[in-house]
Amino acid sequence: MPIYEYKCDVCGFQFEQRRHFDESAMSVCPRCQGRASCVLHSVPIIYKGSGFYTTDSSRISKPTSTGSKKKADAAEETKEAKEAKGELED
Repeated sequence: MPIYEYKCDVCGFQFEQRRHFDESAMSVCPRCQGRASCVLHSVPIIYKGSGFYTTDSSRISKPTSTGSKKKADAAEETKEAKEAKGELED
């Protein structure tokens, strides 16, 4: 069961309370029986593993699409040349 921290809206008393997930969020102050609100805290984020640092980035340049475009153009030219010679069969 998780432990939640509450603060009384009337007297300002802070206390912790263990609650099930399916219980209602309404809480009562143990000192003055006033309404208590849940106190929210920021959660720390811890990055683990590779890929989170600038030193992890790849310094190798990726191949550009011009290489694949040149291959496609060369294949098209070869196909046109074969059609012109009558070597290509449909």
